[in-house]
Amino acid sequence: MKSVMKELLGYKKELVLIVLTVIGTTMCTLGLPSLLTRLIDEAIPEKNLPLVFEVGGIMLLLVVVGILCGIATSRISSTVSMGVGKNLRSKVFTKVQHFSQTEIDRFSTSSLITRTNNDITQVQVFLNQCLRIAVQAPIMCICGIILAISSSPKLSSVLIISIPIMAIVLVMIGKVAVPLSTKIQLKIDRINLVMREKLTGVRVIRAFGTTEFESKRFEAINRDYQKTNKKMQRTTNSVLPILTLILSFTAAMVMLMAANQVANKGMDYTIGEVMAIIQYIMQIMMAVIMLTLVFIMLPRAATAAKRAEEVLNTEPVIKNKEVTKDNSDKKGYLTFKNVSFTYDGADVPAIKNLSFEAKPGETTAIIGGTGMGKSTIVNLIPRLYDVTEGQILVDGIDVRDYDTKVLRQKIGFVPQKAVLFSGTIDSNIAFGDANADEDRIEEAVKIAQSYDFVMKKEEGFDSPISQGGTNVSGGQRQRLAIARAIVRKPEIYVFDDSFSALDFKTDKLLRQALSKETDNATVVIVAQRISTIMEADRIIVVENGEVAGIGTHSELLNNCDVYKEIVNSQMSKEDMQR
Repeated sequence: MKSVMKELLGYKKELVLIVLTVIGTTMCTLGLPSLLTRLIDEAIPEKNLPLVFEVGGIMLLLVVVGILCGIATSRISSTVSMGVGKNLRSKVFTKVQHFSQTEIDRFSTSSLITRTNNDITQVQVFLNQCLRIAVQAPIMCICGIILAISSSPKLSSVLIISIPIMAIVLVMIGKVAVPLSTKIQLKIDRINLVMREKLTGVRVIRAFGTTEFESKRFEAINRDYQKTNKKMQRTTNSVLPILTLILSFTAAMVMLMAANQVANKGMDYTIGEVMAIIQYIMQIMMAVIMLTLVFIMLPRAATAAKRAEEVLNTEPVIKNKEVTKDNSDKKGYLTFKNVSFTYDGADVPAIKNLSFEAKPGETTAIIGGTGMGKSTIVNLIPRLYDVTEGQILVDGIDVRDYDTKVLRQKIGFVPQKAVLFSGTIDSNIAFGDANADEDRIEEAVKIAQSYDFVMKKEEGFDSPISQGGTNVSGGQRQRLAIARAIVRKPEIYVFDDSFSALDFKTDKLLRQALSKETDNATVVIVAQRISTIMEADRIIVVENGEVAGIGTHSELLNNCDVYKEIVNSQMSKEDMQR
């Protein structure tokens, strides 16, 4: 809750106003019973109309002032709670943006979404209630007790029994509600995870006819959530009936004690005074009930705040050093020095002792079997992960000594899975360089062999792209992702199996156009097709995370059995000799 409290302190003026308006509401409420006593005992029996209008007018004024103070409290508390929620949400989002893939893997995407939306909303709702009730209820309770005891210590003694009983009820409910709140948030994570998998994998689910299986899977998780939530609701819903029963019991006890006095030795109090004492006791009990409502919400809000705070308190594994470096003399030089990398929790390294150099104007290709560590190698270049051993140098400087923003500006990265964002074709290409003009965007699209299909669309470059690029084909998505990297004009191009969805003709045309664009840049390509990398200046063959061979196409055919096997599986002898 530290982060929540820190955000609240940013609204000091608003908090002061809440306290003042709450005090105003409370004083108006507590002033009514004494006026009611005067009305019952003095004005009505004597049929004193001027006094009736005077006291009634004051009571009406107090009610109006109380209502206005209540409205002001509600408006200010809403402003504060929504502001705190907005700030927390922004901080969580900003924090996640700086997470490395390690932290994202640790929390999971679905959990981060839940923490950003659902959890912070829970905190927001709690604060909105708490800011009003947590101030008003204690003031009303304390002042009510003082006024009740000053009016009648004997009749007020019933509170000695009622309030401890209420406290016991709250403690018992808290012991049940707190662990249930934690379970509920975890189950919401699980529901979001399954729902996200369902939506992103809907084509696979339909293609394999597993819709019924997925429905049963979701139903099981949903039923589990329902079961836990039902326990929580039953626990919290039992509070109000119990407290209402205690409230009624207290009022009845006061009436019985007053009646007993009348029966034994006459009435020590007037009817108005008894009514006032009952009103004070009712207000005290209502204050406790209001606090109970806050207490009911507290476990879930505390759990939600804790989960959001976990994100905020997590230090990314990859972060900038206090003093960073840059090199303006060299552009596009990439060096791997004895690089090894092991994923968290893995038993064996994904990459072992990899070394190579790449210079501007050169193309370095990486090839190997599935799961051999190819994508891992290129993910280390923009520092999506940090090496376990060794060094990666860009322009002669260790990537860990760069400001990550500066490092990544040097790189045009096209991931294995082409990702597009909701918007337009133009906005997706400009994502690579916000300052790119229309001519540069058009040039990048032409190089990526996307110009024809873009111009066939009614709105051309302003054509909409849906979330994830689902309204374009896989090949079109890849070409637009390549154009996004080209528009940046980076020092180093990294293509992680980015030509896999292209037909051979488009692949060839794109590489030919790209070779002219990348004359002064370093190119690193991960590919499965031999035809894509045959003309590379350097081909790195990876086998089980280790280098099985480095050389040109012809050199590897002569001295690398692993490469030869890959070539034989894809090309005929005639093709190999060309």
